[in-house]
Amino acid sequence: MSQNAKPLIKKDVVIIGAGASGLMCAREAGERNRSVLVLEHMNRTGKKIRISGGGRCNFTNIHLQPDQYLSDNPYFCKSALARFTPRDFIGMAEHHGIAYGEKEEGQMFCQRSSGDIVKMLDEECRNAGVKILLNCRVGSITKTGHFSIATNSGRIETGALVIATGGLSYPELGATDLGFRIAQKFGLRVTRLRPALVPLLFSRRDLHAFKGLSGISFDAVVRCKGIQFRGKVLFTHQGMSGPAILQISSYWDCGDEISIDLMPGMDSYALLTGMQKSRMELSNLFSAYLPRRFCQQWCAVNAPSRPVCQYTEKELREIAHKIHHWTIRFERTAGYAQAEVTAGGIDTSELSSRTMESKKVPGLFFAGEVIDIAGQLGGYNLQWAWSSGFAAGQYA
Repeated sequence: MSQNAKPLIKKDVVIIGAGASGLMCAREAGERNRSVLVLEHMNRTGKKIRISGGGRCNFTNIHLQPDQYLSDNPYFCKSALARFTPRDFIGMAEHHGIAYGEKEEGQMFCQRSSGDIVKMLDEECRNAGVKILLNCRVGSITKTGHFSIATNSGRIETGALVIATGGLSYPELGATDLGFRIAQKFGLRVTRLRPALVPLLFSRRDLHAFKGLSGISFDAVVRCKGIQFRGKVLFTHQGMSGPAILQISSYWDCGDEISIDLMPGMDSYALLTGMQKSRMELSNLFSAYLPRRFCQQWCAVNAPSRPVCQYTEKELREIAHKIHHWTIRFERTAGYAQAEVTAGGIDTSELSSRTMESKKVPGLFFAGEVIDIAGQLGGYNLQWAWSSGFAAGQYA
């Protein structure tokens, strides 16, 4: 990249990425009187923060536990999460007068707009003396003592380089694989990347059967590989979404079978046998508990509907089993364009869990989604961004 004779910029700390983890890291490093420069290739800071939580930013979860994170090393996240907690972030929000409230299950949302969180982080960075360079495209990075970064704004040198570039989700907001390429350039391993918290798409057969149900939702328990979540499932034009499906998608791999309990907490066999002499159609019976159109289509595929009295006891037992164990083999996910987070990333064995620094490249730090840590739905991923950014900022 041509430098156009622009002057050399020297900083104690350079952070690539002005998202949640990058801004938190910058604020913390600046508070330590380090000269900090944040490089952002987009035209504004915090683009993913702005759309999170439907524009109201589910910024943390007060019921957070480390086992709500998916990683090849489930213990890695514990140190950072313990040192900058949900209560710590809430305290920062309160200091800035941000109105917030608990929506459900510990999920904390802004009452006004997610822009309040971005404004807070920008202000914290300004107060800490942090400089943010927008529309800055990063080219080659080399290290001979210091890191030398080629950009369209000139060459930049630093002793501490923090990669806070995020994952691959939401490419329309500027997501790229830059962070993973930088890690690999310096010899760090990157685990398998895949979309997570993402809708799942039907096979051709199931799409033909259920494509007319788009928009229908109901409460269910969704299971895969011994993991289960209870919540809403939602039919889409191509497959299924909703909180329970998004949660299980992080654990699903192509070819895995997903089981759905359509009537959690109920004994559908007792319900059926109690109506064994009834002439009520099976789909009408289930329609008292589930959306009518879904019941009609589900019965058409799994148990052709007729009056309940016309089924044998064995058939009723099989139908009851299917109600609580409806199995689907989804064909694929909806991809990074609809994924809320990227699973996989920088191998945690390459990093210090206390400092987020590379074990083999002194001065090279990572924070946020670029690391192999993916949280469940409900504010966990933003809290990981705050906590890992804080940890890196204390040592960069």
